[in-house]
Amino acid sequence: MSALDDLLTCLRFASVSTDFKYHADTRACAEWLVSKLTGMGLTTTLHETPGHPVIVAKNKHLAGRRTVLLYAHYDVQPVEPLAEWLSPPFEPTIRDGRIYCRGATDNKGQLIAHVSGLAETLAEHGDLPVNLTILFEGEEEIGSPNLKPFLQEHREELACDLVAISDTGMVGEGVGTFTYGLRGIACMEVKVHGPTIDLHSGIFGGAVANPATMAARLVSTLHDAEGRVLIPGFYDGVRDLQEWERSSWAELGDGAAETLALTGVPALFGEAGYTERECRWARPTAEVNGIGGGYQGEGSKTVIPREAFFKLSFRLVPDQNPQTRPHGQFLSDGPSLPLRSGGAAGFAGHFWG
Repeated sequence: MSALDDLLTCLRFASVSTDFKYHADTRACAEWLVSKLTGMGLTTTLHETPGHPVIVAKNKHLAGRRTVLLYAHYDVQPVEPLAEWLSPPFEPTIRDGRIYCRGATDNKGQLIAHVSGLAETLAEHGDLPVNLTILFEGEEEIGSPNLKPFLQEHREELACDLVAISDTGMVGEGVGTFTYGLRGIACMEVKVHGPTIDLHSGIFGGAVANPATMAARLVSTLHDAEGRVLIPGFYDGVRDLQEWERSSWAELGDGAAETLALTGVPALFGEAGYTERECRWARPTAEVNGIGGGYQGEGSKTVIPREAFFKLSFRLVPDQNPQTRPHGQFLSDGPSLPLRSGGAAGFAGHFWG
């Protein structure tokens, strides 16, 4: 089977880690990878976790050689909204020399590139010039909740001299790229509660706080007009960009033009004082990943919804501690709190990742 065939096969597994309805598909992907690695001559083990399995594979480790740990993940993001796909999300389709499928670039494409290169080297030489440990996990897209305890439990088995991770991208086609750091992440879901049931807006409107309105008011307080996050203490401890970083990134071409062309947005929006690449690569963010509540069907339904929600993700940078909760910020992982904006509604937040 060719490397392309392997990639297309791997892509067909609907390994969406966040949704339990894809649990069997995610496990099937892990089992296929175990079979592939074993067939290459590597000693491979499927480790059970409270969530999705972790795969560990090794060649024969010899004294005097450096040990390289190769990390990748076989789970993928959800595919919604389905209506936006031009082809089925788990049926890889090649158009203009590119593969369109969920996971093609995050992270199955890179994973299979490594596996294929290793397979060819092992087939030709029978061994590798280093001691290799492969670690493939199935929960990266949900914050790797079971990876830390696994690493702690298997600390000695996974000891290495360096770790290679290719869950990244390239600056441009044909441009060799070395990624030396990525922003971290913390996620949060906030639910705004109001009446015990949906209310008729014609009867109760104007007298009862609307949870959807309150959710929108909370979201609107996240940033100022220039994109700076307004959560108190959010930038405490954030490490400044080094001059060598700013100068080297500036030599990579017009990042703003590339992003405009890639995304199709009419204009860029970002924190004042930083270039497009600096905003994307080195500045912390607070993003709304989803927001909703109330009637979602066709036409109108005159209700005040009983609750509303929004989902946030925060991209974190060096020296920014996600465990720090400055006093006074509205985001909380504790019990329900009254809205500071007033009204007979409350909200509760929960951090994960």
